[in-house]
Amino acid sequence: MVIVKQNIENLTLEDFLNLPESQPAFEYINGKIEQKPMPQGEHSTLQGELVSAINYRGKSKKLVYALPELRCTFGGRSIVPDVAVFRWERIPKTSQGRIVNKLEIYPDWIIEILSPEQSANRVMKKILFSVRQGTQLGWLIDPEDESVMIFQPDQFPEIKSEDELLPVLKVLEDWQLSVNDLFQWLTL
Repeated sequence: MVIVKQNIENLTLEDFLNLPESQPAFEYINGKIEQKPMPQGEHSTLQGELVSAINYRGKSKKLVYALPELRCTFGGRSIVPDVAVFRWERIPKTSQGRIVNKLEIYPDWIIEILSPEQSANRVMKKILFSVRQGTQLGWLIDPEDESVMIFQPDQFPEIKSEDELLPVLKVLEDWQLSVNDLFQWLTL
């Protein structure tokens, strides 16, 4: 499989947002278009389990809502996190109370799952940018070494592994998930 990367110079964010969507998604970062890799087995499994687990704990109580592969446009960029989590009161809604189609805000929690062909530094830059814009928590999950790098405002990134508990948004503090629990989802 060949991954197509497109770098178009001098394309505005507005022009980018008018382009048709594709699978896998393209992101607009620093005036360049970069295509995300196509998710594979481990990536898709972790992504699906995380969205389900977060929504199980947060949706019925109207605390948070997790969305996979959602385009988020903010701070002059348009990114598509593997999982974007929003505190309930920040979810933009239409006058009918439905979620808007185009989210032009940063997620409260951004989760990225590293794919084998992805640059860890490029993904870290995306998480760090989001945290500087207001995101409260970022996870970079590395299935290869079964670790999770944690990003929070005004803190150095830290790496969690094995039985260490992963931080979650404050509204979900009663939920405890260890790194081992997270990677156990890969065993069928």
